[in-house]
Amino acid sequence: MVKLLDYKDNWEALENNEHPFAIVTMAHLKTKETHNDPASRKAWKFRLTTMLYDRGYEKQDILELYNFLDFMMTLPESLSQQFDIELEAFEETKKMKYVTTIERRAEARGIELGERSLVQRQLVRQFGELPESLLSTLNGLSKGSLDKLGESLLDFTTIEDLTHWLDTQSQ
Repeated sequence: MVKLLDYKDNWEALENNEHPFAIVTMAHLKTKETHNDPASRKAWKFRLTTMLYDRGYEKQDILELYNFLDFMMTLPESLSQQFDIELEAFEETKKMKYVTTIERRAEARGIELGERSLVQRQLVRQFGELPESLLSTLNGLSKGSLDKLGESLLDFTTIEDLTHWLDTQSQ
């Protein structure tokens, strides 16, 4: 049996080990170490991510290991945005552009915008043009509320049903 914490004292050996599990172990250790220090976590996440490239792993290995690092070493939104910018600049210097957090976020945002657009089109088809105040309220819905609205709108028979539903969501 091996405990990952036992590797804390063998950091140099981990850094010199080319096996992908060495990076996984380092990520685990630094995630625990930086629990209350998001700036240090960002720095370590960046360092470990760039090690994936520097070690010459195949594209698919980098993507899978990066997804693991990204999941494990979560950052507050402001630091996450800084990290994305720094990683993109690093990728440009390496001439390697893989699927990054930025691309995943853009894809998720595109999906959400598509869902929002679909719900609005369905409501317009059912009730005609919607008042600007309702459109504004719809645009302010969270993704979860938007999903619920997508299901609930099938039960609406009047625009008042929609208005009532929206009022209950804001309470």
